[in-house]
Amino acid sequence: QVQLVESGGGLVQAGGSLRLSCTITGRTSSTYGAGWFRQTPGKEREFVAAIWWRGGGAYYTDSVEGRFTISLDNAKNSIYLQMNTLKPEDTAVYYCSEALPNGSTWAHFGAWGQGTQVTVSL
Repeated sequence: QVQLVESGGGLVQAGGSLRLSCTITGRTSSTYGAGWFRQTPGKEREFVAAIWWRGGGAYYTDSVEGRFTISLDNAKNSIYLQMNTLKPEDTAVYYCSEALPNGSTWAHFGAWGQGTQVTVSL
């Protein structure tokens, strides 16, 4: 059974940085990827960034391109999201999951972690 645990959220002023971590245990394959998604109250969860476990590139939604960087550590079964130049509109609960490409974006599959709150103040 795949389990995901996110950490690293918090309160930061606009322009600041945070680094999110996600440890994924129980996965049995490296043929897919992993990603970060976020959700604000009343809105659907949206794709933020994804990366292939086997390498080959990272993918971002337009609104975070150039500000966020996704990375992974295979040995630790972990993915990370370095978030720089944060904006109030980045405020959300951030979730990690296993993921696969879906058209022009990525879709999660399987379990979600509990999420970690990121709040960006003016």
